[in-house]
Amino acid sequence: MRPGLTTCGLSVRDLRKFGRQASEHPSGCNHLSCSRGIIVGQEVARHLGKRHIFAEKQDGRLVLRRGFQINPKEKFIVAEDVVTRGGKVLETIEIVHSHGGEVVAVGSIVDRSGQDKPDFGCKFESLLQLQVETFAPDQLPPDLRDVPAIKPGSS
Repeated sequence: MRPGLTTCGLSVRDLRKFGRQASEHPSGCNHLSCSRGIIVGQEVARHLGKRHIFAEKQDGRLVLRRGFQINPKEKFIVAEDVVTRGGKVLETIEIVHSHGGEVVAVGSIVDRSGQDKPDFGCKFESLLQLQVETFAPDQLPPDLRDVPAIKPGSS
C-alpha cells in the first residue's frame, strides 16, 4: 500500500468515530478539505465512504467553487495536511458555518502548533505532533543567523 493511503487509513481510525456520530444525523457526515489538504481529504472521505469537497483560494481567501454546495445542518470533517496556526482550517470552518453546516472534527497528518493549539470548536486529531522551535528575528542562534529565511509551501 502506498504511504499516503496508509497514512490516510490510520487517520480514518481516529476520525471514524466522529463520522459515525455525525452519520446518526439524517444528513450524514461529509468531508471538506482546505486547499493544501485535498489529497488527504479525498482519501479520508473515500475510506469513510463519504462525499468530498474542498475549498480553494480565490483572491487570497478560501472559497467553495466548482459547484460545491453545503446544505444547512450538513455535517463535515475538515482535513488538512499540516496545521501550524490553523488559519486555513479556521477559514474552512467559517465557510461551513456560513452555509449553515457543522464541523464535527478536524484531522491533520501533522500538528506542529506546539503549545499554541488552535481552538477549532470541535475535536482535533493528528497523526504526528511536532514541537517546532521558533525564534524572534533578533534572537536567532549563531548557527542560523547566516541561513536565508524562506517560506516553502506557504500560501
